[in-house]
Amino acid sequence: MGKKLIVSVINDLVTDQRVKKVCDTLHDIGFKVLLVGRVLPNSLPMDNRPYESRRMRLIFHKGPLFYAEFQCRLLWFILVHPAKLLVSNDLDTLLPNYIISRIRKIPLIYDSHEYFTEVPELVNNKTKQKIWKSIEKWIFPKLKDVFTVNESIASLFENDYYIRPRVVRNVPPQRKISNSLSKKELGLPEDKKILILQGSGINVQRGAEEMVEAMQYIENAVLLIVGGGDVIETLKNKAKTLKLENKIIIKGKQPYNRLIQYTAKADLGLSLDKDTNINYRYSLPNKIFDYIQAGIPVLASDLVEIRKIIETYKVGDFIPSHHPKEIASKVNDILSNQPLMKKWRKNTTFAAHELNWENESKVLKEVYRKYV
Repeated sequence: MGKKLIVSVINDLVTDQRVKKVCDTLHDIGFKVLLVGRVLPNSLPMDNRPYESRRMRLIFHKGPLFYAEFQCRLLWFILVHPAKLLVSNDLDTLLPNYIISRIRKIPLIYDSHEYFTEVPELVNNKTKQKIWKSIEKWIFPKLKDVFTVNESIASLFENDYYIRPRVVRNVPPQRKISNSLSKKELGLPEDKKILILQGSGINVQRGAEEMVEAMQYIENAVLLIVGGGDVIETLKNKAKTLKLENKIIIKGKQPYNRLIQYTAKADLGLSLDKDTNINYRYSLPNKIFDYIQAGIPVLASDLVEIRKIIETYKVGDFIPSHHPKEIASKVNDILSNQPLMKKWRKNTTFAAHELNWENESKVLKEVYRKYV
């Protein structure tokens, strides 16, 4: 193997498909990869990977003490594990990586998965936002190789720091599902249309609550929610209150190979983030690409980067608003228009040939090969 590098991320590694794809690619081009994150009480077991991974067990799981503990633990971990290259994913891992890169005089590559300082959790807490922004302002202008997830976010960073990151979208690899499970084996009704909303961040302001309410007005379909997030319990309670338990199926976090089995059985994929902050406004959720790879049409919020994909490849449509009745009306219209659904499905096949990791990772390989 070639040079050892440490890839760090704040999550539990299992469901972060972007980091997994990057690490797989780095291993394939000759790096000795050590991936470090953390383990949570409800974390799924790690899957088998061709490189080493470590998950730190922390005392705190949220709040200022968690972030302080994580920064110190990550700093120590990187310090006692010598490497020739460091890879930081998102702003919450950047400070320890930068400090060690300066101490050891080794290169640091930064991958920003979002416009971090404008996430809702920070927008609503100006003190925290100021702290993270000050860290970013100190370090970002000193970085040489930076990646991000779409052109809009790249432009925001360029406006802030006069450095334009390279864009590597979070697209999945081309995939044919082997040993495909039936709807019955997955616990899904065989006589209903399946609407799927998936993701590891089913959080506030992402349209899930309104979609649950919309199911009051949608017939012959069920809503399948697969993943985790801070509104999952709210969604369960709302479904119970509205007596929609027979129309709402909520699955927890799933290993990716299991997740795509659910996705492949859906009729329509949903992505309903609200335009309530800069980070969401310019987001390009990886679920969009998962739906396309699975061959299912997309119904989404009308956000800048999502519009580019849907309009370019003609694979779906947009909700008119986040009012539950208007969402329901749009869903009912789509499900009743089988010729249109068939056309969109056909177009996903063409889109999948372009929107895949095999194509997207070429930019990544070009940069990293300088360091092998």
